[in-house]
Order: sequence, then C-alpha cells, then structure tokens
Amino acid sequence: MTGSADCGAARDRVVVCVPPELRAQFFTDGAWRRLADAAELTVLDEHGDRAALAAALPGARALVTAWGAPRLDAGLLAVADRLELLAHTGSAVAPYVTEDAFLRGVRVTQAGDAMARPVAEVALAFTLALLHRIHRFDHAMRRGADWESAGQGPPGHELGASTVGVIGASRTGRAYIDLARACGARVAVTDPFLTDADAAELGVRVLPLDELLRTSRVVAVHAPATEATRRLLGAPQLALLPDGAGLVNTARSWLVDEDALLAELRTGRIDAALDVFDAEPLPADHPFRQLPNVLLTPHRAAGTVECRERLGESAVAEVLRLLAGEEPLHPVDATALTRLF
Repeated sequence: MTGSADCGAARDRVVVCVPPELRAQFFTDGAWRRLADAAELTVLDEHGDRAALAAALPGARALVTAWGAPRLDAGLLAVADRLELLAHTGSAVAPYVTEDAFLRGVRVTQAGDAMARPVAEVALAFTLALLHRIHRFDHAMRRGADWESAGQGPPGHELGASTVGVIGASRTGRAYIDLARACGARVAVTDPFLTDADAAELGVRVLPLDELLRTSRVVAVHAPATEATRRLLGAPQLALLPDGAGLVNTARSWLVDEDALLAELRTGRIDAALDVFDAEPLPADHPFRQLPNVLLTPHRAAGTVECRERLGESAVAEVLRLLAGEEPLHPVDATALTRLF
C-alpha cells in the first residue's frame, strides 16, 4: 500500500484499487495528476487483497476499482464509514459491488461507454474477415496447403451486399450498427427494448430472433449477459443460420451455447469469429483452435491504448465530480447487478 502525504489541511481521501500494470494503462500522467491534486490517494498494488482494502477504506470518500478487485459487500461497507462513491474502470459492476452498497446510498459508476467503439471496431473487423473468408485462407496458408487449395472455400461476399443481423442494440451494438451501415450493410436488429423510433433513428429493421437468424449473412452478438439471455443461441437457433453464414461474438460466451456452436462449426456449414469463451484462458487443446472456419482472439476487443486511457479518464472524472459536489456522469443502480459479468 502506498499513499501521498498531505502537509496542509486534511484532504478527502480516495482509494485506488488498481494494480500497477493497469494503472499505467488507465491513467495518463495528466489524469493521475488531476486526481492526486484533488485528493489524498491510497494506492493498493495488491488490488485483490481484501484485508488490505478493508484497512484502506476507513475515512475514504471514493473507491476506484479494476477487474479482480474484492467485491464491496456488507463486510467491507462496515468499515467504509465515509464512502460515497465506487468508480469502476470497467463496464459490468456485478462482480465488484453488492446490493448492500446501493442500500447504503453509495453511488456506483462504470465506464462502459469508453469500450463501445473499440469493441464495435473489432466486431466489424470480424465481420469483414468472415465475409471475405480471410481466416480460412490464413489457416490454409499456415498449414502448408498448396496455392490452389489454399484459395478454395465458400464464396466470399462484400459487406455492402450483405444483411447483417445484430442481437442487442446496446451501446456497443449501436456503435457496430453505425459502422456496418457506413460500409453499406443492410442491418436488422432483434432487441425487445428497441422502440420503433429508435429503430428508425438507427436505420435498421426490427425482426424476431428466428427471422433475423434465417435472413442474415453475418450475425453479431451485442446483448447484455443476464439470466434472460443465457444460452440465447443454442442448437435450434444456430441451425437457422444460412449455409455459409458467420457468427461474431465480442460480447460474452454466456449468450451462446458453446457446445452447440462447436458442433455446428465442426460441420463446416458456418463460420465464427470469437473473442470470448466459457473457459478463459482458452485451453491450448480446445477444439476451436483447430478449426479452419473459426477466427479467435484472446478477449482483447477493448484492449486499445485509447480505450484503456478513456477508462481511467472516466473514473477520474467521476471522483472529481463527487469532490466538487456534482452528480456522476455514468451512474448505475441496483438493476446492474442482474448483468452477470
């Protein structure tokens, strides 16, 4: 644990529960300076150490958390006598706070807006790769296939001549829709909460899930992970995809039955591009790794330099607003706890 000395009047204290590697990525020199100038900082290098967090919380007005931080529950709240804000540097807050915090009146904020654009860009890159069969050609070239054989595969298509289906008009879903439409794609969406006015503004058609699956050349998953969306795409749904279609998942593996997807992919009938998996890290011997019709990345869709810095900027802004007596920019309420990741 490290702290900053204050030689003048007592200042508000903020606990930063973010490990050194992520601090270096999240907080630019300017952002860190603004935070340090505004408050006394208690910085926890061992950010997963619950006992260290418990020792740091008494007297602190704000807590900044990152992935892997202890959950702020009744036990920690019992010693957090002045805590008013938990500013999380990620999107889903359920792993880091319990309902007790909301009942106590602690404000909780998240930085999901910062992630929407880079994840949407990766989903678009996945979409283009699947349409043009880039992953299949790359796999064939790397395994030593001859030139003619390496160029064989299902027909390729252009995005501007394709219908893209989007499951979930979330922040990331909307960013992806904007990018896909800018490239000329026809976009259909399934989302029970999307209004006709929102659909018109986005320039999309709203379809039931089954119809969207049957009529889309690529389907991109952008729904939240809730009990209602668990295994939203199982064997019956995946079977509706047209031959040669592609599935893009940069959201959560929770949304797709991974065993059913593996079985469908093994037939070679469809392709997939995946950034998220049931088991992470993905085991070295996982069958996904051997399939030529699958494009894989290690849960890095939001891993850009710019995104990481925006996550830090968001948390700093929320703390500074608290200290200035202003309302948070990105608050969540207890309903965020139903989002499981």
